[in-house]
Amino acid sequence: MNTIAAIPPRVVDDLFPTRKSLLGRLKNWDDNESWRDFFLTYWKFIYGVALKAGLNDTESQEVVQETIIYVSRKMPGFNYDSARGSFKAWLTKLTRWRIADQFRKRDGAVVAFLPTGPDEPDPFLNLPDPASLKPSEIDEEWDRNLVEAAIQRVKDRVKPVQFQMFDLYVMKKWPIKEVTAALGVNFGKVYLAKHRLSILLREEIRKLEKSS
Repeated sequence: MNTIAAIPPRVVDDLFPTRKSLLGRLKNWDDNESWRDFFLTYWKFIYGVALKAGLNDTESQEVVQETIIYVSRKMPGFNYDSARGSFKAWLTKLTRWRIADQFRKRDGAVVAFLPTGPDEPDPFLNLPDPASLKPSEIDEEWDRNLVEAAIQRVKDRVKPVQFQMFDLYVMKKWPIKEVTAALGVNFGKVYLAKHRLSILLREEIRKLEKSS
């Protein structure tokens, strides 16, 4: 499914800016809702980048786990400064550290490197990515993951049949006659679902923008 193609261009240009307020809430380990928000929003990005770097499924899952663990350990004393770089760049750097660890493990090395803070120099920064991972590939993974996160939020807010209409007609681009026949609804309900869920999707994006 071409998810990105179904979303307005302005949304995919800069989907998820720096989540400063969310990062602030993560300082509280007992804020389960914020930690769930962070994990559900970003784990697929971390996983997808690891796969594109050349890791297998198990190794990529470990990258996700280790990256989230690192974030949880450092959040209580972490102060995010957007002037030093974007949140996307920060999270990508953490992911690359963990990817590098996995490739070192393949060679039988004992992985003892654990950066102590966001300002510590990245010893892998001047090395080529393990699979010549291009910045454009990271950007593509970022956009894909975060569009899907926004869509999932909309899905959680509406009735299943409404999302089915939106999914088939807008995202999968079925002809409207096929949608109405498959779901047993009339044309008006399909158009209404398209209109309503498009508004909800933009609303979810605005919420994320406000949390920057």
